[in-house]
Amino acid sequence: MGIFGGTRGQGERRRTDAELLAAHVAGDRYAFEELFYRHHRQLYRLAVLTSRDPDDAADALQDALLSAHRTARTFRNDSAVSSWLYRIVVNACLDRLRRNRTHACDELDDQLCHAADPTGRVDTAIVVERALMRLPVAQRAAVVAVDMQGYSVAEAARLLGVAEGTVKSRCSRARSRLAQSLEFFAAGAAAVE
Repeated sequence: MGIFGGTRGQGERRRTDAELLAAHVAGDRYAFEELFYRHHRQLYRLAVLTSRDPDDAADALQDALLSAHRTARTFRNDSAVSSWLYRIVVNACLDRLRRNRTHACDELDDQLCHAADPTGRVDTAIVVERALMRLPVAQRAAVVAVDMQGYSVAEAARLLGVAEGTVKSRCSRARSRLAQSLEFFAAGAAAVE
């Protein structure tokens, strides 16, 4: 039984994202719910990486999913449903960032750069994520799409609504900035070895 009471037969195969979206458009009350739960974790992570703030990410994700729910009939099947959802989430995050005027890019905190722990026990994921959050939004969206979500440059260009060359240059600049921001971390790791 589904969360809201929907049932699935024992022999019934798992519907594809495109089938779920089509079923939603056709009036299936549970199809969008299933699609949402299938992609929720990944889309929330994307929203957090794009928004820089868990509360803004949750709000942007809610805005995006309401938008996707309402505009599902406009989906043209020219990309994967997950790519379509990804783009809606990124756009909702960018809209929220524009409204909040939170485009400032800060330098890494001195406390983070000069960790008090001389043994170098720094949580790599936190350090990298903080460096990623310091990137300009457009660069962060491109590098997250290509390097973290695994989209090709062409797919990322379609998702972000920009030319492929723009995605390449944004990724290049983002990687360069990340390398500079994380240089201290690499130096510290080499010193420990």
